[in-house]
Amino acid sequence: MPKSAARSYSRYTEEALTLLAKLIRASRLEQKMSAQELADRAGISRGMLSRIEKADPKCEIGATFEVARIVGVTLFEAEPGRLTMQLKQVEAKLALLPKSARKAKRKVIDDF
Repeated sequence: MPKSAARSYSRYTEEALTLLAKLIRASRLEQKMSAQELADRAGISRGMLSRIEKADPKCEIGATFEVARIVGVTLFEAEPGRLTMQLKQVEAKLALLPKSARKAKRKVIDDF
């Protein structure tokens, strides 16, 4: 079985992951919460929490968002009602867009 190739990420992605990881860790420490306690509350292993706090891009996004929420790191809007409103706006926009994107076919000109 072939070994998977290493995935590379843009600098922006790496910096955003690092920022989120450091915000999560700082918030956990400010609240004097142990890593095991946070992992238990989030329903993940302590190892997964360690990877989240080290900005591992392969961690599940749902687990990362849940950990951030538990320690009080705001990801989007602080007010839940505002997030719901934005979600409805995006859903309405997606309803108007095509379900899939396809590149336009080129017309072959073969008049020689």
